[in-house]
Amino acid sequence: MARTKDPAVRSLLLDRAAQMLRKRQSVTLRTLVAGTGVSTMAVYTYFGGMDGLWKALRQEGFTRLAARLAAIKMSADPVRDLAALGAAYLANAMENPDLYRVMFDAGFDLEDTGAADETLHRLVRGIDRAKTNSRFRDDVDPLELATQSWTIGHGLASLVATGPLPHQALAHGAPMLTALFTSAGDEPDQCRRSVERGWGRMSPEARVS
Repeated sequence: MARTKDPAVRSLLLDRAAQMLRKRQSVTLRTLVAGTGVSTMAVYTYFGGMDGLWKALRQEGFTRLAARLAAIKMSADPVRDLAALGAAYLANAMENPDLYRVMFDAGFDLEDTGAADETLHRLVRGIDRAKTNSRFRDDVDPLELATQSWTIGHGLASLVATGPLPHQALAHGAPMLTALFTSAGDEPDQCRRSVERGWGRMSPEARVS
């Protein structure tokens, strides 16, 4: 009878590989499992070998991000929801900084090439909702605004999770999104309240006090 795979072991190996890459350590079968309590056979069991692990590594970052974004419950306020998606994006990066680095490294293949696109498309759908609800102007290009919104999130995540800025810099996200969404036609005070409600959805460990 085949042994049941333990998702925790798979995550352990992926997290360790990402951490070793950040530390510029050599990642081999033996160094990967050293100190983990699992054997080198686990790499074959869960990934079919090192090549499979490298493909799964970048994908795992987008898989965790997708799960985090999917956990955001949509409300009657589309601008609040857009801010909540942005907060979830940043929270995911703070909780998985090593995997976040790998997500945007073109040196690693993606098992599902549409994974990154779905993150952007989720924002596009949210902006369409805001237009339908007359929060944004009719002439707003959803793809362009979604790209600008993602750029804000990615910039903060890169500078805080993988770069030189302290956690406190995450607080800049709310006013930057407020300015962006106001430029798209939302009423300033209403926009600020919506963004602040959405931004408050960030997890306690990632939120700036």
